[in-house]
Amino acid sequence: MHVIATAGHVDHGKSTLVRLLTGMEPDRWEQERSRGLTIDLGFGWTTLPGGERVAFVDVPGHERFVPNMLAGVGPVPAVLFVVAADEGWMPQSVEHLQALDALGVRHGLLAVTRCDLADPGPARAEALDRMAGTSLGAVGSVTVSGRTGEGLDRLRAALDRLVGTLPAADADADVRLWVDRSFSIAGAGTVVTGTLAGGTLRVGDELVLASSGAVMRVRGLQALGQDASTVSSVARAAVNLRGVERAAVARGDALLTRGRWLTTRETDVVLRGTESGGLPRELVLHVGSAAVAVRVRPLDAGTARLRLDRPLPLRVGDRALLRDPGRHRIAAGVDVLDVRPPALRRRGAAQRRGAELAALAGATPRAVADALLRRQRFATTGELRAMGLPVVGRAVGGGLRVHPEAWRELLGELRVLVERWSAEHPLDPGVPVDAVRRRLRLPAADVVAALARAASLSVPAGRVCAPGGRAALPAPVEDAVAELTGELLEAPFAAPDAHRLAALRLGPRELAAAVRAGRLLKVADGVFLLPGVEARAGELLAGLPQPFTLSQARQALGTTRRVAVPLLELLDGRDITERLPDSTRRMRTAPPS
Repeated sequence: MHVIATAGHVDHGKSTLVRLLTGMEPDRWEQERSRGLTIDLGFGWTTLPGGERVAFVDVPGHERFVPNMLAGVGPVPAVLFVVAADEGWMPQSVEHLQALDALGVRHGLLAVTRCDLADPGPARAEALDRMAGTSLGAVGSVTVSGRTGEGLDRLRAALDRLVGTLPAADADADVRLWVDRSFSIAGAGTVVTGTLAGGTLRVGDELVLASSGAVMRVRGLQALGQDASTVSSVARAAVNLRGVERAAVARGDALLTRGRWLTTRETDVVLRGTESGGLPRELVLHVGSAAVAVRVRPLDAGTARLRLDRPLPLRVGDRALLRDPGRHRIAAGVDVLDVRPPALRRRGAAQRRGAELAALAGATPRAVADALLRRQRFATTGELRAMGLPVVGRAVGGGLRVHPEAWRELLGELRVLVERWSAEHPLDPGVPVDAVRRRLRLPAADVVAALARAASLSVPAGRVCAPGGRAALPAPVEDAVAELTGELLEAPFAAPDAHRLAALRLGPRELAAAVRAGRLLKVADGVFLLPGVEARAGELLAGLPQPFTLSQARQALGTTRRVAVPLLELLDGRDITERLPDSTRRMRTAPPS
């Protein structure tokens, strides 16, 4: 299926052409039919001579109903632009073409109507000339009469050629169905319609309503009046929803693939087609079928920040337009460049931000993603995709990506932090992981571990330190450990008690530092001996009758029960001794040398 919107001045024959091409009445309201004036969006569809199905979105041409017109053309990829031969180029021809240009519509066809009433040549020449200077560029044209039917076959053939040039939509894209109608059907419930520009809808899908975040299920689908189990883009789709009241969804809302979109109330944009004199501070943003009041903050020449009255599901690369409803004019086209813009607090920040955005105007999506990640440092894969950007940067676990330059800077900062911490906290084994996370402003503890590995640092017991820990001890601790070492060399198993440790001023932190430095061996809480004592213990115990009791071991080692019990458990754990069922022990191996 293909979807084409009409455009052109009021009463130039847009609805008449849709009616003749499809055999359907696009004017849905009695008021429209009685007055002969299209007020709201109308719809019809047909099969072209080449076999392609095409749906038309018929838009009103009166200046009072431009918001309705914009809701119709916003999501549509192509336009049938209508100009009457006897009236030529008119005010709403101008505004409609400005709107199409601002939205970046690139595919179109000119139909010059009422060719039975006047020579179509002048009107066609002027229209083609004006259209050539817009995003539409050079378009085909036909002359036609709605009254006599002259030229209808030429119009159908031209439409066949037009749809043949339209790019294929991405049926696997994330769904964003801009709602242009919402109504209830007895026995079915809420139904919404819209132009599906990308993705695929399926019965049973769970979708999110952009305005509220409510999750609802697709109960049924129709396309061109026929029930369907799936509808792929591009298409006109009617979606029967379960889980939402009719009053909760209206034109300008959107149905979204669950978990794939961000909504924003602030966005940075590049402006196109701005008139001299700048923009008013308050305008209306038109995107998709939505019309939202915005406050405009100019940043630099050609760029601005928009503050929206309500959040919208926008992505980088979206095209929209700003309209001044009071002056009935299109103020500018906009290209969305950032849907998570940075705060502008410092003097000159707005101008610098504008320069950054101007440099990205026309850049590739990868370049835009790289610039955003450089500023943010970190982003999840899901966030990048939800912003409409390709996945860039280095993976650091947990779905997070980091900009390579930021990663290199963080590596240096981490090494400096570990060195300073070591100097300021000589008894600590390293910097606590949470302290690293906070000081370096990292998003998660997993990133600390990845950063430490990349910096050739270790992360034992929740702390970041140099490989092998810290060898040097502060001078007072060194003196105390040296004195204790002398005592233990004379009596290897006479572990100092709490009073002796206190006299040496060796508290838990000092003792832990000595153990990490390889100066002491912690046998148990409060029991410290010299490293390598296991070998001497094994030699003495091997000389006992096998098996031996705890009392025999204590006497052979010349120590107390306080030391002997945990020391034997240590020897058991190292496969030097073996505890038997009767609680005696025997040597398992030859004493270590």
